[in-house]
Amino acid sequence: MAGGSGARQRPQVGLLALQNAAYSDVAPYPLDILVAESQGMVGYMLQQALRNALPSQEVTTLLTRVTVDPADPAFQDPCKYIGPVYTSVQAADLAAEKGWRIKQDGTGFRRVVPSPAPLAISESAAIHTLLQHDHLVICNGGGGIPVVQTGQTMAGCEAVIDKDLSAALLATQLQADALLILTDADAVYRDWGTPSQEAIGQVTVSSLAGTRFDAGSMGPKVDACCQFVRTCGGYAGIGSLQDGGRILSGQKGTLIIPG
Repeated sequence: MAGGSGARQRPQVGLLALQNAAYSDVAPYPLDILVAESQGMVGYMLQQALRNALPSQEVTTLLTRVTVDPADPAFQDPCKYIGPVYTSVQAADLAAEKGWRIKQDGTGFRRVVPSPAPLAISESAAIHTLLQHDHLVICNGGGGIPVVQTGQTMAGCEAVIDKDLSAALLATQLQADALLILTDADAVYRDWGTPSQEAIGQVTVSSLAGTRFDAGSMGPKVDACCQFVRTCGGYAGIGSLQDGGRILSGQKGTLIIPG
């Protein structure tokens, strides 16, 4: 089980970054540390809830690092929104005071950070071992802790990895049968937000080619699912948290299959 870092308007990494910045007399923690902190915080809450609901099930939370390329163009063009929405005046003040990169997001402004492509999940072997021993594993939170590798040495970097693409990579490395992305929408929709919007049920990867989805919400989820299906030949589902099992059986949500 991999998760994000919270709801869009109040993400944990963004809030931790704000708390971090409030202590002006202390050197701020870099983003990789904040992602690790959010993995522990969210992972603990999920682990506690799942263990209480399933007393006989072993549940384990694992800090997870994800390797990225230090030459990824994303480092030169930050685009991942974190933290709350600001007015134009607040945004200008924060950019000047803290050196943040800020971009417009809808009618407001938010901080942006690099979002490089995930290359490898460092703890995939450990996750596989835990799964073989019947553990429910909570891992790869917030897209994973971003690290770069030089020889045998790893170092954290200032970035936030897309959680959907990272989950697809993890599923690929684990050779999973399926990838299930649960969200607050009941399915993927064509022409979302228009009078002609239409829910997509079962669909092949090839038939989605050329279809555009919102880059800030459903787009990365569809891309991640298509990437997994093309690479592994399995299937992938997107839909509501309450419909998990029925999505994979094709009864609810959107099911993406090879072809």
